[in-house]
Amino acid sequence: MTRAWLPLVGLGLTAGCALKGDVRRVELQVEALRVERMRGDSARAVQVDSVRALLAVVQEKLAAQQAYLVQLRGDMKTDLLAVQQQLVSVQELTGQSQQRLTELRGRLEEQARQPVPVPDTGHGGAAVPVGPSGTPGGPGPDRMFDLSLQQFRRGSLGTARLGFREFLRVFPTHERAPDALFYVGETFAGESADSAAAVYQQVVKTFPNSPRAPSALYKLGLLAEQRGDKAAARTYYARV
Repeated sequence: MTRAWLPLVGLGLTAGCALKGDVRRVELQVEALRVERMRGDSARAVQVDSVRALLAVVQEKLAAQQAYLVQLRGDMKTDLLAVQQQLVSVQELTGQSQQRLTELRGRLEEQARQPVPVPDTGHGGAAVPVGPSGTPGGPGPDRMFDLSLQQFRRGSLGTARLGFREFLRVFPTHERAPDALFYVGETFAGESADSAAAVYQQVVKTFPNSPRAPSALYKLGLLAEQRGDKAAARTYYARV
């Protein structure tokens, strides 16, 4: 009877050992899962901390940018107000000076319509500009000529014409007088062909030996061609 129970007891012991081994394996697996979850939680915590730090930096920069925009808006408003005030001042000055500008323009146009002074080449030297007190004053001949030439090149033909005429009045025998008279004709070239031709004729007549005489003859030939007088044009070209 006792021998009959021995196999059963052995089987029970074997089953008990197997059950304990399975439980141990399960415990190890659970522990491994717990450790892995803890590692994952730790990594996620690090990521969350990084995201929070990044958000803090972004918020700080956003606040600084908003403060800068507020300051910029205030500066722009101040600048705009200053510009508006300046515009009002300019408009007031423009309104006050408009009548004076009109009067000055009228005087300039009247002077521009005056005949060109013919230089007096019989004097021994160039005249000296005289100031209001009777003493020599005003710009020298080269300066006066250069200023007039600058106005001509800028397209201010009326101002240039006045300058060259004043040069001829003050310095009638200066070496640049032929150039000044020639440029007076150039200022008329686009406005009045007859006036330009009359001035070119003065260049040829008054300064026949100057380097500007051939240029004036050539211009006279061009003007003759434009009005259809081919015979006169050939004559002028032949004299160049």
